[in-house]
Amino acid sequence: MSLSLITPPAEEPVTLAEAKAHLKVDTADDDAPIASLITAARARAEWYTGRAFVTQGWTLWLDAWPNDGIVEIPLPPLIAVSSVTSYAPDDSSTVLAVGSYRVDTASAPGRLTIKNALSPPVVTVRRTGGIAIAFTAGYGGASTVPAAIKQAILCIVAELYTHRGDDDALVGQTAQSLLAPYRIFKL
Repeated sequence: MSLSLITPPAEEPVTLAEAKAHLKVDTADDDAPIASLITAARARAEWYTGRAFVTQGWTLWLDAWPNDGIVEIPLPPLIAVSSVTSYAPDDSSTVLAVGSYRVDTASAPGRLTIKNALSPPVVTVRRTGGIAIAFTAGYGGASTVPAAIKQAILCIVAELYTHRGDDDALVGQTAQSLLAPYRIFKL
């Protein structure tokens, strides 16, 4: 299994003005580095939680169908699955009909289930990357990202800004506490 980012977030959950206010920075001298830190902080928080915050498009690549025909789609919240494509050993592709699978966006992580079968389609797929599931994930726009996540991103920005050039903790204690309710765990 691997993931490919197709469409990155169009905006960050935290604005430059919000970050500068949090950092108590009044000048424009550090605007570019702070903007970069916002992106880095969002990426760290997404990695820590296993979620997508602002709407983004991804492709999930699988080598084979799971035996039960249920695929967990990482990076909740899942908004939609736009296509499911299988690739034959000769690299020819077949797009599954939308009616042949069901998408569960209520679960975290979301799931794709093959309909009307006890097992996935009996299709020979190439040995690696034989199945591509294109999906959209995230809470929506920046304004719909939960406040605790935004506050955690601001904390991470502050840590990165204070410790520029250092390789300190990926996500500090305060940010971890704020992100804890949103963290996805595998059981």
